[in-house]
Amino acid sequence: MRRQEHLPSRPTWRCRACGIAWPCSPAKLRLLGEYRENRVGLLLHLATLQVEAARELAEVVPSVRLAERFTGWARPHG
Repeated sequence: MRRQEHLPSRPTWRCRACGIAWPCSPAKLRLLGEYRENRVGLLLHLATLQVEAARELAEVVPSVRLAERFTGWARPHG
């Protein structure tokens, strides 16, 4: 049996593997690993996905919540 990846299912933007709002914790860990040396690239990638999600979820999720969900967790702190 093949393990399902933690990717977004559109247009709901829920994780294909665990069913919670994407990006889920496993997706965040994978993305942080993939973009370990390129935080700006990660933020650009997430912002692009956020714009797509905002179009598809406009009537369901406020854009302010999407900003925190997609990019808030990935900003460097310190």
